Amino acid sequence: MIAYTTVGTNDLSRSASFYDVLFELLGAARAMQESDFIAWATAPNTPMFSIHTPADLKEASVGNGVMIALAAKDKTQVIAIHKQALKLGAKNEGDPGFRGDTGFYAAYFRDLDGNKLNIHCMT
Repeated sequence: MIAYTTVGTNDLSRSASFYDVLFELLGAARAMQESDFIAWATAPNTPMFSIHTPADLKEASVGNGVMIALAAKDKTQVIAIHKQALKLGAKNEGDPGFRGDTGFYAAYFRDLDGNKLNIHCMT
């Protein structure tokens, strides 16, 4: 149902370097790129994640209550992505661990522009 998601950035190059590393760990690569945006996907015709400089040329800002969840294959990948994000300068918003009793294993972080992301798997 979702074709792509987009988060704003004030520094496309810096943000791209951050996501290139994380998405490589998830098996994704750049699928589209223009001067004002970059999108990653795991395969053609699959949902994409993109970063974009604002079209109105104003400062990018973070939406309160907005979060994008990324799917991991297992707990090991959740831990690796979260650790790498923090190593690249992300802010920790929740260490890896189970949430509730449904088998939902997740970690949370904010990217270099303050956008909140979740990396998770179901066990």
